[in-house]
Amino acid sequence: MTSFNLSFISSEIPKDWKAAAVIPLFKGGDTLDPNGYRPISILPCLSKVFESQVNKPVTDHLETHCTFSAVQSGFRAGHGCTSATLKVLNDIITAIDKRQYCAAVFIDLAKAFDSVNHHILISSLGFSDDCLAWFTNYFADIVQCVKSEGMLSGPLAVSMGVPQGSILGPTLFSVYINDVALAAGDYLIHLYADDTILYTSGPSLDTVLSNLQTSFNAIQHSFRGLQLLLNASKTKCMLFNRSLPAPACPTSITTLDCSDLEYVDIYKYLGVWLDCKLSFQTHIKHLQSKIKSRVGFLFRNKASFTHAAKLTLVKLTILPILDFGDVIYKIASNTLLSKLDAVYHSAIRFVTKAPYTTHHCELYALVGWPSLHIRRQTPWLQVIYKSMLGKAPPYLSSLVTMATPIRSTRSSRCISLIIPKANTSFGRLSFQYSAACDWNELQKSLKLETYLPHQLQTSAI
Repeated sequence: MTSFNLSFISSEIPKDWKAAAVIPLFKGGDTLDPNGYRPISILPCLSKVFESQVNKPVTDHLETHCTFSAVQSGFRAGHGCTSATLKVLNDIITAIDKRQYCAAVFIDLAKAFDSVNHHILISSLGFSDDCLAWFTNYFADIVQCVKSEGMLSGPLAVSMGVPQGSILGPTLFSVYINDVALAAGDYLIHLYADDTILYTSGPSLDTVLSNLQTSFNAIQHSFRGLQLLLNASKTKCMLFNRSLPAPACPTSITTLDCSDLEYVDIYKYLGVWLDCKLSFQTHIKHLQSKIKSRVGFLFRNKASFTHAAKLTLVKLTILPILDFGDVIYKIASNTLLSKLDAVYHSAIRFVTKAPYTTHHCELYALVGWPSLHIRRQTPWLQVIYKSMLGKAPPYLSSLVTMATPIRSTRSSRCISLIIPKANTSFGRLSFQYSAACDWNELQKSLKLETYLPHQLQTSAI
């Protein structure tokens, strides 16, 4: 702690703490091509411990002073990939429910974390002079070397970017890119680290695409001001549409360099495969294939595992695949979701040695696990609950509205949500509609009437 305190007093960080070893991890392709490797940056342990002590007050200060945009979800407490995707999909589903066209640009940046200009970042922090002096030294004299096959290269000075593998790096990058949201104007945008989605909707496709182009131009100028380079080949457009007539070749969205963006029907956004009809068919197909492959491997090697080991393996390698984004893809059709039930049952049979003919209810009882439907409902209801208490991101909390009882009755002591209007069955899949319906149904079934009102009053205070 003495070294830590001395660093704050002197506004200096030991140079050894800023030296990183980069390990090239082969991704595939030509072994002689540097682009075929993913650099993994390893920082000294003491450096990471120190940064963890700095990051907490920094993030507290930024949140207290409302530095971050409301549509910035990257590396913020209570925010995440799930909350960001729920918000984006709610907007898109609501627009489609109103028979509007909806178009989006999924923006990809080339080496964004490595392109941060230190002078621009420091000037945007808004800290005291002493703090800025410390951060100026934080970015000074950064070096890295490459470690491969036991060999270590000579040191190379790093003059740009936030330190990869650091604790402070993600927070600082979020500050750096934060003001990009202002460039979107009245159009919808969401930021998560270097993943940005720009989207808009309207009754006319031509107007929607024109507005999207205008906003995209402004966003590109903002990126250029930050010296961030757009990766045009990986930046994609998508038209979300269920039933409205649409041209086979819609008007192109172009970059400032006059490159046309490619229109796609599927795109992986924050870990979830989205398709233009929001059916989640592609996403569930990927999950099914991934789990089948892992379960197959486990079955082929089942003789090597004890029962306890089997249980642990499934918990660690299969269930997380099903759990990630489950509150998002839960709106898929029952036909698609049943495909996940099948691989889930296979995983349970691997653990229990139950024959193929065993009923699924008996399978659940053997391992003490719920059905996937119930497994998805638990985190879903937690999201709704946090939204009601104001502990979810404001962009989700604003989508739930509590009903005011007209008369004081036993039923009125339950907290109900106002169910917004939905014109179609698809519109009833939006967060704001399904959250209200599912919460109200939970109230009826469990007769919640004491603890929640107390929590709401406490959170309001």
